Amino acid sequence: MEHSQSTGAGLLLAGRYRLGECIGRGGMGKVWRAHDEVLHRVVAVKELTAGRFVAEADRLVLHARTQKEARAAARITHPGVVTVHDVLEHDSRPWIVMQYVDGPSLADAAKEAGAIEPREAARVGLHVLGALRAAHAAGVLHRDVKPGNVLLARDGRVLITDFGIAAIEGDSTITRTGEIVGSIDYLAPERVRGGDPGPASDLWSLGATLYTAVEGTSPFRRTSPISTMQAVVTEEPPYPEKAGPLAPVIVALLRKEPEHRPRAEEAERMLLDAMEGRTPQTAQAYVPTQRVAREDVDPADVLGFGLDLVELSEEEDGRAGTRDATGPTDGSRAPGRVRTAQWPHPPQGSESGPQPPSASPPTVVPPTPTPAPSSSSSGRDRWRTVVLAALVAGLVAGGAVFAAMNYKGGDPHAGGGRTTATAPSTQAKEATVPEGWHRVEDPAGFSLLVPDGWKRQKEGDQIDYTPDNGNHRIRISIDKKPDFENPYMHALDLERVLQKRMDYKRIKLGQVTYRDQVHSAQWEFSWTERKDFPGPRHAIDLMYYEDDGTEYAVYMSSPESSWETTREQFDIVLQHWRAPGE
Repeated sequence: MEHSQSTGAGLLLAGRYRLGECIGRGGMGKVWRAHDEVLHRVVAVKELTAGRFVAEADRLVLHARTQKEARAAARITHPGVVTVHDVLEHDSRPWIVMQYVDGPSLADAAKEAGAIEPREAARVGLHVLGALRAAHAAGVLHRDVKPGNVLLARDGRVLITDFGIAAIEGDSTITRTGEIVGSIDYLAPERVRGGDPGPASDLWSLGATLYTAVEGTSPFRRTSPISTMQAVVTEEPPYPEKAGPLAPVIVALLRKEPEHRPRAEEAERMLLDAMEGRTPQTAQAYVPTQRVAREDVDPADVLGFGLDLVELSEEEDGRAGTRDATGPTDGSRAPGRVRTAQWPHPPQGSESGPQPPSASPPTVVPPTPTPAPSSSSSGRDRWRTVVLAALVAGLVAGGAVFAAMNYKGGDPHAGGGRTTATAPSTQAKEATVPEGWHRVEDPAGFSLLVPDGWKRQKEGDQIDYTPDNGNHRIRISIDKKPDFENPYMHALDLERVLQKRMDYKRIKLGQVTYRDQVHSAQWEFSWTERKDFPGPRHAIDLMYYEDDGTEYAVYMSSPESSWETTREQFDIVLQHWRAPGE
């Protein structure tokens, strides 16, 4: 391994990558144009400068997360995703070698032209959406979709880059740099509120990106990070007057609640219509007839939690050029008043056209206030403290916010189908402990609620909580080095074993989207026990991978006669589960 006290043009990495000019920089690092002297091609090299600011022990973690970023991008097979060629270490810091894209970012193109023509913006959005759908299918969320991460090749291709936040977010060492990962005005409201992101979060960011492209200005950027975050959560953007047939698509994607946004396949059809100059009629069903703005809203009402104050600064999208593969990383109180006003409609004769009479827009739902302790601080100071804390919780340690997942969809007796998890409540982390339950901080590092009277037992690597020596049990299994590509494949392998050993009956086995991982597994089955607790039994298991690659399985079983109660208990266990470090 090579070592150097400085980096710059002319440096040779791994004996083959010769650095040229720096073509982009952001909060987490720099991007260099480089020449691959083995294959004689131009590449882009991402240098993670945050590695300079962490302790030696933490560098290993940082390197592992960077490798995960590379693997995340590498497992997405789509021409609209920038290719990762190599991952290496130099000067005790990780570097990623990627495909070089000859062309500006969407941010640069919009800045130079003033705005992007609506049909061209729809074409760009269609390509980005295709890449995002491929990423979501591979179990990867982008989490930082913005104009600076959309690259426009000179041959007409559109590519999306920088999957680094998915890998880096949640690493406690990152806050030592004093910088923030991501651009606040392109983060979905659920992320700002501290909730777990999902595919719909990427679609919201795509909507904000397209708005900026056609209007020439970010819809939510204000004069400070604080006011920007407030706008994202509580304000509707001005109607995109320059967007033509793309306007209703943008408005639909920018709905505050994930469940009110169109699904990816719907958005794809809408963008195709807009690209061809037609007003997407289906988009009108997602366009509210009213806009909601909240005045005098206490920040704790919006965000629902508070942490220690951390100094952070907002990243400017257009601060650096991005002709590269990654782009720059850029007390008691009265309730807030809610003001409603009619959405401005496009002028008569505009391309957007009138809203069809049959459209029935969803109800506009303002953020739900959450009670918080009284404080003697001024409103401005409390707002600053809570908002900056939210930046840390939502952007740097977002993976630590966990909520109940209610699974739905599909025939419960069908096998292999995907189940979609509902969006988590942003208040679940502080949910009231049900009567008859108590929280346990397990020596293994995780925390969960168990019914009163249930005791811990250890069996090998498996940890049980049970009131009756295992007749009813919660079992937690932890595997730090799983042998399977994903939990669903693991569940299928276990099922084959059970089928050979007992009268196993599958109730349900399918993939679920859980903590951003679309290949997590939910498995429910029954069998007849012949040894320890003879008779019909029923079980359910949720298996998922944490960001560090550890596999967790949360399992409950009981006699069939008490299954209804056990199934309800399982939902409570999931709702209050906390992995190590949360």
